[in-house]
Amino acid sequence: MKRDVASRIELQVTEPAELVFSMAVSGHHTPVTEHITFTLDDQPLTFDAVPDSHGTRLQKVQSPAGRLVASYDASIVGEAAATVANATDRITYLRPSRYAESDALGPTAFAEFGSITDPAELLSSVSSWVGTHLSYVSGSSLPTDGAIRTLLARQGVCRDYAHLTVALLRALNVPARVVSVYAPGLFPMDFHAVAEAWVEDGWHVVDATTLAPRSTLVRIATGRDAADSAFLTTVSGRVDLVAMEVMAIVDQLPNDDLNQPVRMH
Repeated sequence: MKRDVASRIELQVTEPAELVFSMAVSGHHTPVTEHITFTLDDQPLTFDAVPDSHGTRLQKVQSPAGRLVASYDASIVGEAAATVANATDRITYLRPSRYAESDALGPTAFAEFGSITDPAELLSSVSSWVGTHLSYVSGSSLPTDGAIRTLLARQGVCRDYAHLTVALLRALNVPARVVSVYAPGLFPMDFHAVAEAWVEDGWHVVDATTLAPRSTLVRIATGRDAADSAFLTTVSGRVDLVAMEVMAIVDQLPNDDLNQPVRMH
């Protein structure tokens, strides 16, 4: 499998800012080719590469005021290295987090899924339940919305679907986390967010939106929720998003059997 991905983010920096980008594919991938650049008013801008423990490759930029453009592209052939869960992960990803309030959603999770004992059936059931109880509506949620607000609103975008899925799974004692990805087949094209759940011997993708084949996804960032996986974090200063373009293609787009577990490669 060959996948080509790219993204371009244009910002207007109105006050000198410290910014953290998450555009590069995870360190679990070995790109055949890869380029990343930052410019300010068409002049090169330096950045610091900051890896984390889960292979996420962050780029930290100190930017004066002006027009900042971040560009990234990569080609990937074959599968990425498998990700594992150590003892700390299996604790961390069971805990409630900022956007995945699993403690408050415990009664809902057990009422709907408490009788399911088969892990594969549980993942499929939670994914289907979230997908049928929410409507995908662009612009319907705020960046501060968590799983509870999403469930009450009954609508959201991919990160909202992922947060609700993660919260329900954690409430059922299944370690779960959020992953930002490039998603070949997604329409309209954008950065995408999915859930991953640890069952038996591996992390399995749970995407309640069903908007892209799970086997084609390319990992970017991994964490507790959107706080750990956002494509851009403004640490200080002020910026306005002017434009963003995302591209992800695969040499052959496969079908996705939603009843079969899938690991991200």
